[in-house]
Amino acid sequence: MKQSIGIDGPAGAGKSTIAKRIASALGIPYLDTGAMYRAVAVAAKRRGVSFTDEDALTHLVGVVDVEVRYENGAQHMLIDGEDVTGELRTEEISQGASLVSRVPAVRDRLSDLQREVAHRERVVMDGRDICTNVIPDTPYKFFVTASAEERANRRMKQLVEQGQSAHYDTILADIIRRDKQDSERAYKPLYCGDDTKKIDTTNLTIEEAVEAILSEV
Repeated sequence: MKQSIGIDGPAGAGKSTIAKRIASALGIPYLDTGAMYRAVAVAAKRRGVSFTDEDALTHLVGVVDVEVRYENGAQHMLIDGEDVTGELRTEEISQGASLVSRVPAVRDRLSDLQREVAHRERVVMDGRDICTNVIPDTPYKFFVTASAEERANRRMKQLVEQGQSAHYDTILADIIRRDKQDSERAYKPLYCGDDTKKIDTTNLTIEEAVEAILSEV
């Protein structure tokens, strides 16, 4: 096992942005594991499989080919050889990713793929159970979080900047719902382990959060 860096945390805490900057600062690859679950959600949607049908999702993840590819430093997700990166960031797929991640077979399949990457080379990866399940032996484990209200504000600002309609109450309710799904699922839920350093970004800038992690690494 290479000494990869694991960053866990709830939706909207900024962990992906932080992870990318950590990877850039250290000159090592960044693996967006959440994009892998989003890709499975895309595959399910295309095949008419419900995000809550555990049996169908178990079959799906056993036959679909999930691949990570990097182009000009950017991560792309491929399903059966087709690049689906452009379909990953809709609200439907965001919710679908949280739901399909509750299926043990989906988590096990993608966790295995993530470990394969971490065994090949040192990487920075973020997700929900990186530190507690995927690479628990690494000494570099972080849990990045922020208040639900602050995460909703950040998401609303992001949507407005993208020219999309945004309603704070709806966004906040969605974040709270996703937190509940991720932390209360029966199989490998989201939580901060005793040996994982918590970074609360509610009152931190991205630069401050990045520095907090880099000082530990």
